Amino acid sequence: MSGLKSLLLLSLTTLLVPAFGQQGANQARPGTLNYVEGQASIDGHQVSAQSVGQAGLEPGQYLATADGKVEVLLTPGVFLRLDKNSTVKMITPDLTHTEVSVERGRAEVEADQLYPQNRILIDQKGGQTQILKNGLYEFNADNNTVRTFDGKAAVYPGDNLQSSVKPIDVKGGHQLALTGEAVKPVGFDKDRSQDDLYRWSSLRSQYLGEASVDLAAQYAGYGPAYGYGGFAPGWDWDPYLYSYDWIPGGGPFFSPFGFGFYSPYYLYGGGFVYGRGFYGRGVGFGGGYGYRGGYGFRGGAVSSGGLHSGGGFSGGGGFHGGGGGGGGHR
Repeated sequence: MSGLKSLLLLSLTTLLVPAFGQQGANQARPGTLNYVEGQASIDGHQVSAQSVGQAGLEPGQYLATADGKVEVLLTPGVFLRLDKNSTVKMITPDLTHTEVSVERGRAEVEADQLYPQNRILIDQKGGQTQILKNGLYEFNADNNTVRTFDGKAAVYPGDNLQSSVKPIDVKGGHQLALTGEAVKPVGFDKDRSQDDLYRWSSLRSQYLGEASVDLAAQYAGYGPAYGYGGFAPGWDWDPYLYSYDWIPGGGPFFSPFGFGFYSPYYLYGGGFVYGRGFYGRGVGFGGGYGYRGGYGFRGGAVSSGGLHSGGGFSGGGGFHGGGGGGGGHR
């Protein structure tokens, strides 16, 4: 390992999340509002886009939408998205026990990374669901169903949540009606079920994935923010997106919609990124695109002077002396 790489990795692992990542927001935790669109309220008090990163759900509080949608952070890498005319109640906003009750309407949960210590629980009338694997899940309080687009969930039927009841596994492409009894999941057509909430959730996932690559690149040292601070995995405030984003400690991780989240370590090691030129806010990785029109990875200089005094990264014309970047992920 070169001295330069050793120095960068040391700086990434020994410093905390920088002020850049926290300006204008409180510390992220389960229940933090991450996106507000239209009309929404917490316990009857209106929230708006200005509430993002500032407001959050405490135990026993209700988040309700009228003609609007809201995105809420659960654990790092797990997002809850609330449909219009819907209500959820926060039961327990802890990292190891995160429990939410869907009281009215619909909510979707995108789980991009789960640890063994995570216990993500979604309550509904007639049962409780524990999310077991990365994936996409929908909870409908109006028709009392649990739907798994991708992943695996354990559903405990009945009102005595997770007592001695044997759970029912609901895998991708299946849904379960919560009747209070042990019934079998049935299949559903995932393509025909891609309605407005699904498409909105997919778009939010795309925005977050692309911005996450941008933030990870800043930590890895590609661009004008090179050296502005260290890195700690988890939620990181993005002042351009005006919301929190998720940066994993490893990677890559892919959302159920196919959008990637990358660690700075992965990018620094020359990992594959949205190859045909993901711009973000002017960032170009490979494919000949330069950083804000000046500092490219192919045949250009990095950080205006060049790394290893070559004409690119690691003395070559791209990542590790190769062609740089990759051929395109999307």
